[in-house]
Amino acid sequence: MVQGGVFIKNSNSPAKENIVLFPKTLDYYQIQLTVMLESERYGEAIELLRFLLLCQGQEERHYEEWQSLLDWLVTAFPTAARNGEVEGEFHREEEDLREDDMARILAKAKHDEDADYPNKLLLRVMNEPLSEATILALEQLSYLEGNDVDEALTLWLQGKNIHPLLQFRTLQTLRRRGVQGTIQLIRGPESALVEIESVPLQNEEFPPQVSQVLERVAVQAEVHEPTLYYFAQELWGQFIMSIYGSIEYRTLLGGEDALLDIWAGALHQMVSESLNGTRLEEETRGMYGITDGMRFQFEGAFRSLKGFVKTSLLDK
Repeated sequence: MVQGGVFIKNSNSPAKENIVLFPKTLDYYQIQLTVMLESERYGEAIELLRFLLLCQGQEERHYEEWQSLLDWLVTAFPTAARNGEVEGEFHREEEDLREDDMARILAKAKHDEDADYPNKLLLRVMNEPLSEATILALEQLSYLEGNDVDEALTLWLQGKNIHPLLQFRTLQTLRRRGVQGTIQLIRGPESALVEIESVPLQNEEFPPQVSQVLERVAVQAEVHEPTLYYFAQELWGQFIMSIYGSIEYRTLLGGEDALLDIWAGALHQMVSESLNGTRLEEETRGMYGITDGMRFQFEGAFRSLKGFVKTSLLDK
């Protein structure tokens, strides 16, 4: 049975024998793995490697590379390797604190070695296209002291032609730095007024409507395309960051269940088309109870998602 870029064999077979990745899906996972490593998301990388090692039908060299990388990550980052084990909220907060302390110490050490280090990071953020390098530069700026950084980022952020994802990541940096107040962002013909201290730092900090869209997709994906949900999570997270504070974002938060169904259906349709190359719009609308009267809104949500994907690919 074919589902979302993965071939699922007899469901009664052991897990290690019933997953075969298609070439395009394998390429996607390899790219995701690279991004995770470059952005130091070691826990997610470990989880993905464990999944890949369960898949069959790949060249032996892939398994050797994955196992070697997994062994190294587990040894080098034992905290990340626990991968979701429940050890108590206090213990996790304590570990996060240690990681923050280590990042702060590292940033300070680099600053001590090079007094111009903050300016170099600012130049990277402001002049280079959106990439993992610019995101990492912002994370490092989170731990450097000085009002000059706050002023430079705040002034730059109010300019034009800044990628919306980079805008959001910069807002997160300002919040981590303790900056307060509102800031006006320009997105094409629209301007958005954002309160810095309310910018989410974790997925859990977004309003519940954001996760409720994904919950709807999870229910349908489990029945129709199990692997689709992984891709939907990635796309939805990026998309929400890109529209944060906009009219579209505020409309989503103020919408009733029908609007959440529309967004969930559009997200499902977007990911399904990307994976399978087929457009089964009527079938998707049926899954989410999207009537003909709601079709115009559905198509608008789909265009927004498609436009974001197209823009992001062009930027890369």
